Amino acid sequence: MSGDKKYNPSQIEKKFYQIWEERGYFEIDGNKKIQKGKNFCIMMPPPNVTGRLHIGHALTFTLQDIMVRYKRMDGYKTLWQPGTDHAGIATQNVVEKQLLAKRIKKEEIGREKFLEYVWKWKEESGNAIVTQLRLLGVSPAWSRERFTMDEGLKNAVREAFVRLYDEGLIVKGNYLVNWCTHDGALSDIEVEYEEKEGALYHIRYPLVEEEGYVVVATTRPETFFGDTAVMVNPNDERYKHLIGKHVRLPLINREIPIIADEHVDMEFGTGVVKVTPAHDPNDYEVGKRHNLEFITIFDEKGILNEHAGEFAGLERLEAREKIVQKLQEEGFIEKIEPHRHQVGHCYRCGNVVEPYISPQWFVKAEIAKDAVRKANEGETKFYPPQWLNNFNAWMRELRDWCISRQLWWGHRIPVWYCKDCGHEWASKKEQEEKCPKCGSTNIYQDPDVLDTWFSSALWPFSTLGWGNGDWGKGIKWNETDLEEFYPNDLLITGFDILFFWVARMMMMGEHFLHKLPFKDVYLHALVRDEHGQKMSKSKGNVIDPIDTIKEYSADAMRFTLAILAVQGRDIRLSKDRLELYRNFTNKLYNAARFLQMNQEKFDDLRDIEIKTELGRYILSRFNNAVKEVRENLDSYRFNDAATTLYRFLWGEFCDWGIELSKADKSSIPELGAIFKESMKLLHPFMPFITESLYQMLSGTDLESNESIMIMEYPVAGERDEAIEAEFAKIIDAIVTIRRAKALIDMASKTIPKAYIKGQMGDEAKKYIQKLAKVEEVLFTQEAIANAVADIGDEVEVFIPLEGIDLSPIIKRLTKQKEKVQKEIEKLSKMLSNENFVKNAPAQVVEQNQKALQEAQEKLAKIEEELGRLS
Repeated sequence: MSGDKKYNPSQIEKKFYQIWEERGYFEIDGNKKIQKGKNFCIMMPPPNVTGRLHIGHALTFTLQDIMVRYKRMDGYKTLWQPGTDHAGIATQNVVEKQLLAKRIKKEEIGREKFLEYVWKWKEESGNAIVTQLRLLGVSPAWSRERFTMDEGLKNAVREAFVRLYDEGLIVKGNYLVNWCTHDGALSDIEVEYEEKEGALYHIRYPLVEEEGYVVVATTRPETFFGDTAVMVNPNDERYKHLIGKHVRLPLINREIPIIADEHVDMEFGTGVVKVTPAHDPNDYEVGKRHNLEFITIFDEKGILNEHAGEFAGLERLEAREKIVQKLQEEGFIEKIEPHRHQVGHCYRCGNVVEPYISPQWFVKAEIAKDAVRKANEGETKFYPPQWLNNFNAWMRELRDWCISRQLWWGHRIPVWYCKDCGHEWASKKEQEEKCPKCGSTNIYQDPDVLDTWFSSALWPFSTLGWGNGDWGKGIKWNETDLEEFYPNDLLITGFDILFFWVARMMMMGEHFLHKLPFKDVYLHALVRDEHGQKMSKSKGNVIDPIDTIKEYSADAMRFTLAILAVQGRDIRLSKDRLELYRNFTNKLYNAARFLQMNQEKFDDLRDIEIKTELGRYILSRFNNAVKEVRENLDSYRFNDAATTLYRFLWGEFCDWGIELSKADKSSIPELGAIFKESMKLLHPFMPFITESLYQMLSGTDLESNESIMIMEYPVAGERDEAIEAEFAKIIDAIVTIRRAKALIDMASKTIPKAYIKGQMGDEAKKYIQKLAKVEEVLFTQEAIANAVADIGDEVEVFIPLEGIDLSPIIKRLTKQKEKVQKEIEKLSKMLSNENFVKNAPAQVVEQNQKALQEAQEKLAKIEEELGRLS
């Protein structure tokens, strides 16, 4: 055994992980003690290949690993499916920047060559996060690792697309979409809104049929070139006479009609609004209702076109100032007011997003209706349960999902077009040779790719072989996978991707397999800093999990995250907490060292009989901990499970079990066996140290012995409430005697005698005498005179003063009494002075009154102590 006084995780973590992985412990059949019919499946939310492990990942994967290790040890056939996501926009951006640094534009080298660069980058450095995950100690079935663009999942994506296309649930059309001039079309939830200081521009539109003008207000003055109407409420008396007439657009003099629509709020602004159907989602609907013209004023890169007159060729945002300046010069600006408003930004690049009409592919919202119904019938349970309400609220407002992206990296949309006959068709084949309608070879594939979330939405079943075709059969998956592991038992992920990912998996899973993909969905909150602030590089408060593992150990970080993971509550992570649970690992290590100093190795708990009173007591408390941990893990109360483990191992076993064993060495073999069993209980939370201590106390090493991670998870035995009650009195007697000794400055000294009021067994005396440092313990039914007394929760104790030299204590207390009396005299004199009370600030008078009260209370305690001692 190591002579180190502190646990050194760096010596074991990498070595142990390598052994676990090489032996196949993480795989479906890694535990040979599987019980028939017990299956457990959980999907790893596939991290982006562009990503590094951040603290949110660390939380997700720690909680998943706790459940997987628990279920594996509990006899389940366990599949934790790992993998990574191709992350279309993010990955393309990374490689584009790398090429631009070499002065290479992707357009210059073409699509195929660019994709070669992306695949090369992905193979060389795109899987860094998978390496980092291993440092955390996670145990997924690595041999089954998938990538959202591997051949099998490409087949599954085409299968899903073609089915939905043939069912009429995927359609193409000119739609108003969220448009990033850098990254193309975005779905609604890929737009992040941020409140910004802007301006409200009031612009005069001259009337055509009569003198004067109307005033409209806008935050985006450059869009007026796309106006095809102005609109008033039909009930607005101010403008009724103008309905059907026209206004002339400033600068370009195009005439547009004045229309009426109850959509207009008469109380807001001037009561006149501009209508730009091609560049505003509300106006888009108005345009369709009134059959207005849709004029697009800039291209996909945000460059203004010929409709913008002299401003054609300028970038939309850069043009704004020039346009406003020209409007002012021509007298068309009524006023400009400061205005705070919500501005949409691309979640990837931060670019200001524009509503923009373009041909896109959509999944119809109706695909979700059965998933919503089944979720509300309880087929999937949310933890915490209030997330079902959020799910419902979003699903009620669900719009068609834009799934096409103007990228090169991703799943190419499997739709083909014939240039000769105009036929369009969706195909499951990777390559088409000719048009199925006319036989022409003059065909081409849609250039766009699918939204990353489309392939991710298939993850719970595509990774189990659905739609994979013949790829990987017998290697990555087999025919029974879907039967055994779908629906998945549990999903653990952050609440922030409930709509990005979870809801979409639910709608796709229900549609294709007619069952929701998860029995339970656990959504955890954010990890914030100790002050509750969101972590960000700009604030300098980011906690890097890799650095944290190096400094505190993987076990300490995992346990900290778990014990702070209260359902529905953000986690406040601090260095103080990490240090506390690093100290916990040292506490466990030193407990094992103490046990081994007394006995070289220990039997397993199942192989021995617990005979000593202390052994029976610790076993009973262990059984209670097992029951609580299991109940809490089964309901995903990770913090409660971790708190139970901490309380039992530190508070009950180390602080009391180890200490009490010093009075009864015969209990040590039993305590060692219980401690080994408790390492199994703790293992899912702290896999490395539990393996180390289990092997150490067994007199073995992992290299030549079976791992703790495939041993049976503890099952709660019967509690012995009588022995627990007896030891509750023993412990209370020790604490109470120690406290009474401190009153007479004898805390660290041995005293000759102590009386305990009440009755305990004679066995109790040896523990109390040893740990409370008392030569003789006597039981009594009466109070003892001429003694220091103290009352605990279970007992009352008396320390006779006879034979104890109290003069130093009395002398100290007397000095304290004199000092406090002088303070009381000074404060009383001050507060009895009318001038002081009248002229001093009220706060000062109040502070002195409080100080006087505290001094008087302190004096009363000193006098009480002196009275007892004399």
